[in-house]
Amino acid sequence: MSDYGENESKFMRKAKENPFVPIGMAGFFAIVGYRLMKMKNRGDTKMSVHLIHMRVAAQGFVVGAMTIGVLYSMYKDYIAKPKADQKALSNK
Repeated sequence: MSDYGENESKFMRKAKENPFVPIGMAGFFAIVGYRLMKMKNRGDTKMSVHLIHMRVAAQGFVVGAMTIGVLYSMYKDYIAKPKADQKALSNK
């Protein structure tokens, strides 16, 4: 079994590799927390409808963060990297 410090460094390493995963997780929990606090003031809305809206909003945020992360990764790999490679070749 690994100790807590090793797990923490592994999470931090993964977060540095792909920063949109912790952003997606934080947004998910923020939306769920906000919607749970607003549950008292939902008015005439049924509980099931309120929970469905909460789920859709949270999932939408996570999917959006994942999409932005993939687009950013593709930009780094296919647009920014070839330009850097071309500069290195031209300097030789």
